[in-house]
Amino acid sequence: MDAGLLVQYLIIAVAVLVSAWVVLKKQAPGTVRRLRGALALALLKPGRGAWLQALGRKIAPPATGGGGACGGCDSCGPTPPKQH
Repeated sequence: MDAGLLVQYLIIAVAVLVSAWVVLKKQAPGTVRRLRGALALALLKPGRGAWLQALGRKIAPPATGGGGACGGCDSCGPTPPKQH
């Protein structure tokens, strides 16, 4: 196989993977959060290299709040100010 053709295939593969990730984030955010969490936990195990643990902390999904009374979907928006 020609080196130029190999580079072309690699570029196309990266573009397809990035596109699939963007669609997955948009259409199934809960699944993406679970995948990121599982991957981060695997990287943060004791005995892993420092750079792997740093990568695990970087890709870990952000922590959510307690959820309050509504269950924590974070779609309530800001509460209006109280009137005196």
